Amino acid sequence: MKMNSGGSTDGHSNQARKARNRRECLEVDGMGRNEPFISFGLEDLRVFSLPHNDALVIQVRVAKHDVLRVFVDNGSSVNVIFKEALVQIDLHEYQLEEVETALFGFAGHAVYPEGEITLPLTLGTGDLRKTVMKIFAVLDAPSSNNIILGRPAMNEMRVVASTYHQKIKFPVRGRVGEVKEDQPSSQKCYGETVRVDQKKARREEKGKRESQVDEVAKEREVHFVAEEEQEAVEIEPGKHIRELAGISPQVAEHKLNIIPGSQPMKQKKRHFGPKKDKVIDEQVGELLRAIHIREVQFPNWLSNVVLVPKATGKWRMCVDFRDLNKACPKDFYLLPRIDQLFDSTSGCELLSFMDAYQGYHQIPLAHKDQDKASFITSRGTFCYVVMPLGLKNVGATYQRLMNHVFQKKIGRNIEVYVDDILIKTWEVSCFVDDLTETFATLKH
Repeated sequence: MKMNSGGSTDGHSNQARKARNRRECLEVDGMGRNEPFISFGLEDLRVFSLPHNDALVIQVRVAKHDVLRVFVDNGSSVNVIFKEALVQIDLHEYQLEEVETALFGFAGHAVYPEGEITLPLTLGTGDLRKTVMKIFAVLDAPSSNNIILGRPAMNEMRVVASTYHQKIKFPVRGRVGEVKEDQPSSQKCYGETVRVDQKKARREEKGKRESQVDEVAKEREVHFVAEEEQEAVEIEPGKHIRELAGISPQVAEHKLNIIPGSQPMKQKKRHFGPKKDKVIDEQVGELLRAIHIREVQFPNWLSNVVLVPKATGKWRMCVDFRDLNKACPKDFYLLPRIDQLFDSTSGCELLSFMDAYQGYHQIPLAHKDQDKASFITSRGTFCYVVMPLGLKNVGATYQRLMNHVFQKKIGRNIEVYVDDILIKTWEVSCFVDDLTETFATLKH
C-alpha cells in the first residue's frame, strides 16, 4: 500500500486551508460533548485468522453505488478514487475539476491527478449511516483498490480505525456506527497490489536496461549468457572464477511433483510466420549454447512457445506451461510480506538494491522432470535442464534457496524477496563491510 501526501483536497490556497481549519475547530467544539465513547474489545474480534498483519479494506457507498475494495489509509493526506473505478460507477452527473497540485508517494515520486471530483460518501447502514460530501483526487493508475480513504474523510467523519479488529467505528447521532472488513478480500487485494507493483518495477527496470546496455546486456535480457560469453574475473593474482557456474543440486533443485494420475498434455504446434520463427530460432540457439536446454525425443508433455513484446518493440520467447502447471501441486513455501520488509528498513542510513535476474537459470531442474518441461518450435523439440520462468512454484524454489544462502544475514543486514536483494546499512561507516559480506556470500 502507498502513503500519499500533497494534493489540494483542503483547498488550493493557504487562505482556503486556514478557513477550513477554523470551521472544523468550531465544529469540534460544538460536537465533542455529544459524541459517544468509541472503544474496541473482544466483542469486536470476529471469526478470522489470527495473528494477522492485514490492511483495512472495507465497503462504502459512493453516491448510489456500493463500492468494494476501499483501503482505509490514515497515512494518506488525500482521498483517492482510481479512474477505472470512476468509469465503472459512471458518475456522469458529478463534474471533474482540473487540479495542478501533485501527489507524492513514500518514494517521493510526483503523480498528477486527472482532476478532482466531489462525491457523497456514506459509511454504515440503516439508522447508523453517515454521509458527507468529500473531494477525491482522480488517479489514472493500476491498482487493486478502487478508493483510498485518507485523513480528510476519516477526520471529518471522526472515524476511528483498528487494523487489528479489522473494522472502523464512527459517531452518528449520539450512537456508534461501524463498518467491518472482509479479511479474505483484504489478503487478495494486498496480493494483487504486490503483483502490480512488482510488474511495474520490473518493466521500468528492464526498459531502462534495454535502452542503455550494449550487446552483452542484450544477452542478459533473456536471463542467460552463452558459455563462451561468460567473463572470467580475477579475484586474486593468478586465480580466476567464471561467472554463472550454477547451483549444485544438493543445494537447490526444482521438482515438479506431478500429481499422480495426471493426463499428459501435448499442445498442437502453433505457427508464427517466417519473421517470428527467426526470432524463436535465434533465442533457442542462445539457450542451447548456454546449456539451459537440450534436444528431446518422444516427450509425454509438450508445450508451445509464445512471443511476448518488450517495451522496446522486440520480442521475448516464453513457454506456455499452463497445462503442465495445472498438474503440479502448489508449493506453500511462504514468500516474505512486502510491508514487513519495508518496516524492517526503518532507521537504515543506506539501502542497496540488487537484482539477481539470472538466478533462475542457475537452479537445475530435476532430471526426472526435464522431459516434462518440453516445448516445440520449427527448429525441433527441446526441454529445459534448468529452472525456467513460467513454471509453477519457481518463486518458492528460488526463495527457499535465497533463505538458505543468506540464513545468517536475513533480518540483520539483508532482506530478500525472490531474486531481489536489499542490503541494509544501519550506519554509513559500515556500507563497504555490508557489501563485501554480501558479495562473499554470493561467491561461495
